[in-house]
Amino acid sequence: MPENTTAARYFTSYSGAKLPLKLVGELAADDMRNRNTYFRGSFDAAGQMLSCEKIVYGEAEFRHDYRYHPDGRLAQAVIDDGSDEPAVIDYPA
Repeated sequence: MPENTTAARYFTSYSGAKLPLKLVGELAADDMRNRNTYFRGSFDAAGQMLSCEKIVYGEAEFRHDYRYHPDGRLAQAVIDDGSDEPAVIDYPA
């Protein structure tokens, strides 16, 4: 995990179709014991999501990695759905 990343947080789902994904339904550590499917997000100190993964039975089904412009707008999304090469979407300044 990059040094400016906070500890992972866990969620039940996401909402919307825009990137970065908006994770919803945050789970407490006690809620994780019997979950087979969840989303794991890592965030920077400002609360911007740096990555998220959908975890199904302990394996990552997909992963998104995000970079931001200095003003906080999304600069790049790298989407890995497990097939071939990850998709890279750039958002110019």
